[in-house]
Amino acid sequence: MVEVVLPQDANPLGNILGGRVMHLVDIAAAIAAHRHSNSYAVTASVDYVDFRNPIRVGELIILKSQVNRVFQTSMEVGVKVFSENILTGERKHTTSAYVTFVAIDEARRPNLVRPLILETAEDRRRYREALQRRRIRLAHRFRRTRRAHD
Repeated sequence: MVEVVLPQDANPLGNILGGRVMHLVDIAAAIAAHRHSNSYAVTASVDYVDFRNPIRVGELIILKSQVNRVFQTSMEVGVKVFSENILTGERKHTTSAYVTFVAIDEARRPNLVRPLILETAEDRRRYREALQRRRIRLAHRFRRTRRAHD
């Protein structure tokens, strides 16, 4: 996904707003989830967003998303964001994020998702690491739930 950063997307310093980047990350991740699952998919969580470099007004924002792992009805999608200077072609990695989606059917019930086909060593690495992040995510979720009831 590619867009140009316009003044209405920016803060007073001329950098894209973090919330705008997060919005675009959610859209790019949703597209990957929808395409893989062939169904509706809703955002369940955002584990991690890392802002590394600013993106300036007039630069391109480039988002690359990929399903890292499918569980049963949920999918972890990784998104990498880059800026590109349209005059020089210089590209910088600006943001990384992991977003979890749940596939749903027309009645809004969770829907089973077909497994990934792992073709490369990179695919297998992302697949393994997604399980580690899921374990941490679920541990945090259940820890918060227990504290709320205590």
